[in-house]
Amino acid sequence: MIRPVRRMALFAVAVAAALALSGCAGASAGTEPTDIDPEGEVVPREISWLLSRPADGGVITTMEQIAEEYAQEHPGFSLNLITTPDRPSYIQKYETLAAANKLPELFDTDATPFAQKLAGQGRMVDVELLLDDLGLADEYREAALNYQRFDDGSLYMVPFEFQLEFFWYNTALFDQAGVAVPATLDDFPQMCKDLRAAGITPIALDGADQWPLERYMAYYPFRLAGPDYVQDLKNGDASFADPAGRAAAEWLYSLGQAGCFAEGFSSTGYADAQALFTSGKAAVYNIGTWELGNLATDALDPAVRDSVDYFTLPTVDGAVTADNEYVTPSGIGMAVNARTYDPLVRDFLAFALERYPELYASTGALSPTAGAATTIPDNATELYSRAVDQTNDVGSAIAMPWDTQLDPATNTRLQQELTLLVQGEITPDDFIETMDKALAENSDG
Repeated sequence: MIRPVRRMALFAVAVAAALALSGCAGASAGTEPTDIDPEGEVVPREISWLLSRPADGGVITTMEQIAEEYAQEHPGFSLNLITTPDRPSYIQKYETLAAANKLPELFDTDATPFAQKLAGQGRMVDVELLLDDLGLADEYREAALNYQRFDDGSLYMVPFEFQLEFFWYNTALFDQAGVAVPATLDDFPQMCKDLRAAGITPIALDGADQWPLERYMAYYPFRLAGPDYVQDLKNGDASFADPAGRAAAEWLYSLGQAGCFAEGFSSTGYADAQALFTSGKAAVYNIGTWELGNLATDALDPAVRDSVDYFTLPTVDGAVTADNEYVTPSGIGMAVNARTYDPLVRDFLAFALERYPELYASTGALSPTAGAATTIPDNATELYSRAVDQTNDVGSAIAMPWDTQLDPATNTRLQQELTLLVQGEITPDDFIETMDKALAENSDG
């Protein structure tokens, strides 16, 4: 990361306080969030999109092509992409501009408490109404839209992606250790012990970026208590001491005690974690379909290519969510600034959102709309098609990533404590006490 996580978190808290003081000033100069079809002529000009996406990724390249097509019909139009791929740096820029009422026409955001404050202040266009008015609402996957919603069900962000997160595993290593795909989350510790006994690293994990370990924290509560648990947690209506939170802490501790993660996982980065799996040195790797190009094509090392498969999030005894419900993100969403929304912005969005799904799906990506068929690359393995077909069997409940749900201070503390918990430096009781104290200090509830 470009800046230390703790510094970023403290900065975000300060910015959030500034935003609270700024009130509704941003909405007064523009349209109402529900005025999705403003009167007036479409006058071409440059509009800007503040975004946090890979510069050479499918979303940006597709939107650049669309913007060029729109400009051919509307001379004088251009789309200025203000790109900051590094997420912590992006959050600082986004929240600073928001506090100063200087956000551009379009900007990326997750459905965070900060973003919900912006929407509550009338500073974001109601995307539910906009998509419905454009006749596009029914085109989107339910899961893609639900991922972008705030706790109250309102929708203020447009999804541009759709992903499924799997546990990729090496069948040859499983056979070597005599282990089977875990039927429940409680089977993980024994799976890890058996793999370790066979001299195999059980799970590759990007511990340096911290969010992958936080995914594991989300799994047990999602199965045991459903998606409402993390919402109640951040609102102060639940605690880590509740059964779902305690079960998660004890499960994570047991994973650490069983040696599930690679040695030195806390300092292992994204690329190194992936390399552990793709080189056949680790048996399991939890990652999303955005990595299909590396895991389900001939880009994968031939030595392991025929041994790679995947399974979805296992269940638990007494689960309240279905087997086909797990982490199905639609990525960071795009919000529309109500202060700068005008006929041009609406007209461009109408053109772009109609054109986008087909172009994006042609890159081999999963579209957030159901009707756009993904183009399977010529060099794909059979796993690629199987993963794409999996999108047709996805339930409505989503295991939301906790880093997009909790306030920055609590989230930073959670990430720190999770590493200590898995390393065995603290007990589940220590973890629960610390995190409930953090919740009490930072919750708006």
